[in-house]
Amino acid sequence: MPATDLQGSSPSTHAHSSPFPSFGRTLLSLRRDAPAAAMPPPRGAGPELGDFHAHVAVRLAGLSAPGGEEFMSVAWVRRLLEAFLLCQEEFRAAVAEARRRGGGVTAPADAEKLVAEVGERAVRALDVCNAARDGVDQARRWERLAGLAASALLAPAEGQVHEGQLWRARKALSDLSLLLADDAAAASAGAGGGLASFLASHRNRSFGRARASPSRASPSAHLRSLSWSVSRTWSAARQLQAIGAGLAAPRATEASCGFAAPAYAMGCLLHLAAWALVAAVPCPDRAAALQAHHLPAAPPRAAFPWAPPLLALQERLAEEGRRKDRRSSCGLLREIHALDKCAQRLAEAIDAAPVPLTGEREAELREAAAELAAACSAIKDGLDPLERQVRELFHRIVRSRMAGLDPPMANAD
Repeated sequence: MPATDLQGSSPSTHAHSSPFPSFGRTLLSLRRDAPAAAMPPPRGAGPELGDFHAHVAVRLAGLSAPGGEEFMSVAWVRRLLEAFLLCQEEFRAAVAEARRRGGGVTAPADAEKLVAEVGERAVRALDVCNAARDGVDQARRWERLAGLAASALLAPAEGQVHEGQLWRARKALSDLSLLLADDAAAASAGAGGGLASFLASHRNRSFGRARASPSRASPSAHLRSLSWSVSRTWSAARQLQAIGAGLAAPRATEASCGFAAPAYAMGCLLHLAAWALVAAVPCPDRAAALQAHHLPAAPPRAAFPWAPPLLALQERLAEEGRRKDRRSSCGLLREIHALDKCAQRLAEAIDAAPVPLTGEREAELREAAAELAAACSAIKDGLDPLERQVRELFHRIVRSRMAGLDPPMANAD
């Protein structure tokens, strides 16, 4: 998915291409300046848009209910994206039905503007999908290197762990530290914690000698940097600000009829989904994006049935971002966080292991390696479904936007 380039910079050409193809061409290169299609005057919202708010509330309440998937796990993020997609389809269907019925108090120009704004905000989320896809790809690289470190100490299952196995595990963790250090710089110069921070301060002691320059001394230098499909100057924080720009609760007279309140609900849902994606996986400038001041104005709790659960989710996401043990560049995704912690524990165990190994130290090493292997398995199983969900979100936004730009489709009865 090439960047939508909302900040005026064109996507850079990188030396290393991502092994996964882009999700699709940018919409802003397709009829970027095309006017919004004329719409039949919606002379009545009908019951469809009234039911819409209740359905949004139920879906958001399900995401915050106890007893479900762990907050910010792969399964939870997928449910959040699915909830947004379901609400988007229901919004489109309700708007189409209201147009078909042809009654209403909302002026045609106002209705056209409100529905068009929903599409414009969604277009701004395409770059977030690009960056999230790249973050998923980067997490796969972490999983592969962590898996190499774990398997080096778990095979053979019986017998003493030899020095060669320790060297292979050290090498994999060292390469992993290089990737994490690069992503820490991309996320934020001030971000820290986790395996990246640990290895940066302990690399000489843990892995023997200091590495000179990765471009000269590291045989894994080609693994270090990810070729982002968004431009090098792209910022997740600025993109979230663009998605939430001008997003304000409609006045009481506007919310009582027409498309104002449903359009506002879709804007809030889109911003929450985009913010969760940026927080979950590594993205450029994601540390700044976790700050609460990048959120749009909060909806009044009593004005909409979906406002309390949405605000609860926003507050919980902000709280997770403030936790010291979650401030690494890896992202807030539960599976990635578990991988980071298990890799750190194994690095500490290797660092403390005497040569030759004692039975107790060997058992500790194998236990730490087994935990890391389990974390690798969990993230490996979760990343493919998450990427497919992000891909579906991207294509659904594209299809919805193109339908809105196509005059014959918009004018169809």
